[in-house]
Amino acid sequence: MPFTLEDLDARLEVRAGASPEESYTAKLLSRGVDKCAQKLGEEATEAVIAAVTGDRAELAKEAGDVLYHLLVLLRAADVPLATVMAELESRTARSGLAEKAARKPE
Repeated sequence: MPFTLEDLDARLEVRAGASPEESYTAKLLSRGVDKCAQKLGEEATEAVIAAVTGDRAELAKEAGDVLYHLLVLLRAADVPLATVMAELESRTARSGLAEKAARKPE
């Protein structure tokens, strides 16, 4: 059975309940949304660098870090993964180009 985002989210839920001295996840969450967002940004930048330099192995590692830190940030901001997945599912009813064209201009 493949490892899923839901599996990762379930592990984070357990680790979030641990002591910050024992769990990196708990430590990040104890530092708040701003720190969690900063870490996601750092990891996303590292993933971009790996992609543009063509380092596929490093990109795979950094992508894992991005997904982990995104789920930590969602938890810190009290946005359930299920809410994000429902949003993605709602977008599958039409093409990405049609969905983007239907957005209100900023």
